[in-house]
Amino acid sequence: MKILGIDPGMAIVGYSVLDFDGADFALLHSGSIKTDASLSDSKRLLEIFNDMCTIIERYKPDIASVEKLFFFKNQKTIIPVAEARGVIMTALEKYSVPSFEYTPMEVKQTLTGYGRAEKKEVEQMVKLTLNVQTLPKLDDTIDSMAIAICHTRQHKEIYEQAVN
Repeated sequence: MKILGIDPGMAIVGYSVLDFDGADFALLHSGSIKTDASLSDSKRLLEIFNDMCTIIERYKPDIASVEKLFFFKNQKTIIPVAEARGVIMTALEKYSVPSFEYTPMEVKQTLTGYGRAEKKEVEQMVKLTLNVQTLPKLDDTIDSMAIAICHTRQHKEIYEQAVN
């Protein structure tokens, strides 16, 4: 099963495509959509939408796992991030990709056993789960991998049935 993990943002959208067979993961692709802050918000949102459509068309994910907003420390960025999530969710709907949403705390709890885990702890669990030595430099991309992994652990019974 191909899972598209997405960490939404206006400036950077982290994404990854993982293949999960019910037991093992394979990282098929990862990257980021970076928008130019000098452009209008509407142009940036269109860029995110178009790039997300291209990613969906290219990798044909079975499902998507998206970070959910529930609380934001920086009030200046909550609206742009919510708008970016909106165009991402619209792209997923356009291609009939079922989406599941998880808060950062749910992702941390699921991967590390502690909802307030540090970034380095989450990174270490992503490395162990994917069986890789290095990860991309961007936190947004790593977060997208963690979000995708979280989904498989939240819905473990579905994947166990698919394998059997």
